Amino acid sequence: MKPAMETAAEETTEQSQDKKGCFECCIKCLGGVPYASLLATILCFCGVALFCGCGHVALTGTVTILEQHFSSNPEDHALLTEVIQLMQYVIYGVASFFFLYGIILLAEGFYTTSAVKELHSEFKTTACGRCISGMFVFLTYILGVAWLGVFGFSAIPLFMFYNMWSSCEVIKGLPTNLTTTIDQICVDVRQYGIIPWNALPGRACGPALENICNSNEFYMSFHLFIVTCAGAGATVISLIHFLMILSSNWAYLKDASKMQAYQDIKAKEEQELQDIQSRSKEQLNSYT
Repeated sequence: MKPAMETAAEETTEQSQDKKGCFECCIKCLGGVPYASLLATILCFCGVALFCGCGHVALTGTVTILEQHFSSNPEDHALLTEVIQLMQYVIYGVASFFFLYGIILLAEGFYTTSAVKELHSEFKTTACGRCISGMFVFLTYILGVAWLGVFGFSAIPLFMFYNMWSSCEVIKGLPTNLTTTIDQICVDVRQYGIIPWNALPGRACGPALENICNSNEFYMSFHLFIVTCAGAGATVISLIHFLMILSSNWAYLKDASKMQAYQDIKAKEEQELQDIQSRSKEQLNSYT
């Protein structure tokens, strides 16, 4: 009975050690996750997805409103239609590029975090690795500046739709304010330069403007442009976050390379000292 009890106790101890080893392994793996890069990647994906998806649908609704209410001649808005179609194709490219770029930056965060150095004792920095990190810092800075311009550009159609929405709110408040007639409230899209001045009708007043405000295209496009602008802002924030992370990682790699060079010099000096000591001992032995 006693050997059987000892065997059971040994199996229990081995199982507890295995569980402890798995737990420690999980803790180390979770410690190796670059949570800052992961958060920035998720924010970047969400921002780009909102900007591209909502912007594509909002542009289509804008063309529909323009054709039905502001420009009866297709030649007047032919150039604008081509520009919008080109922007929609660009949206496809932007979505694909940032999906790939976000994954690359997340991978770069995995391989430059200090936790990875603890997991892999043979981790060493190279001049190529530092150059790649510096390149990512520069490219992310350029993309951040570009997205600031995109964020400002996405506010232009939002401003136009907001003006139309404000005019519609004025029309709804006319029963309590009789100093202005409904026909005096107009929205002229020609002043924004999206269609020529000779385009007809070019503007909407009174009941026509109210019908535009009550249409599904206007309601959907207005709110989609709000989400589009918010998506562009989220992308800018994610790129700024990425820029801070990449700068920190680059500084870490630079310090790691200096530490590596110091350790190599120290190891070389210790080896030379050991060689000197061994030669001196051999000379003393030869004298004695």
